[in-house]
Amino acid sequence: MTEDRPHLYAQIVEDLRTKITSGALAAGARLPSRPEIMREYGVSNSVALKVAQILVNEGLAEARSGSGTYVRARPERRRLVRSFTLRLNAPDGIGSPFAADVARQGHRATWSYESRTTIAPPEIRARLQLGETSAEEDAVRTAYVFQVDGEPSELSTSWEPLAITQGTPVVLPEDGPHVGVMDRMRSIGVLIDGCTEEIQARLGTAEECAILRIPPGAIVFEIARTYWSQDRPVETADIVVSAERYSLLYGEARRAE
Repeated sequence: MTEDRPHLYAQIVEDLRTKITSGALAAGARLPSRPEIMREYGVSNSVALKVAQILVNEGLAEARSGSGTYVRARPERRRLVRSFTLRLNAPDGIGSPFAADVARQGHRATWSYESRTTIAPPEIRARLQLGETSAEEDAVRTAYVFQVDGEPSELSTSWEPLAITQGTPVVLPEDGPHVGVMDRMRSIGVLIDGCTEEIQARLGTAEECAILRIPPGAIVFEIARTYWSQDRPVETADIVVSAERYSLLYGEARRAE
């Protein structure tokens, strides 16, 4: 067995990476097992294990418990349209802009959620202009997992000032007669007339990657969105999507005729 040095597993990784990207190893093909790598390349178990870990971390392979490591199918990248104009000009009752956009692309949107009233943390307080920390619950927090055709596609954690919706039928975003921030706020006389979004690319957390079913440490887009009504923030959200699965389109998008 050859001496284990960093360049050894780098050479093995490059060899397998080339086979995957060239199509010699197709999506779904089983990669050589650790014993097979040890025999073929003359390396130790630790090096063979490192090879598999690198390919998984790069998103080229996926480990299946009790079965082995397989070439990962590369997902089709979809376009995520971020157009406030489309949302603003949508007819009453359109509901979720996410569901409407997914439907326009010929897919089905679903989502799960959990809402609760709470005291907003400092960063959210600043974004919603809530002032100093309160001793009483002053915000509604809703955590979402959105799916497209049953596959997890987007995470979102939204916050709304409780002072705006308290005592109304839409205090909880998903449990009232209206769905979607703009429809809900409009129903209680709050007209959303502006939206800001700040975007950063970062490594996904272990929890985010697990929920979205993307490789550990994959790159994600984090969108910090805030809806405004007459210079007053009425909702803010942190939205997380996979950079591998989505591109973000900004501008005044037009519907195809």
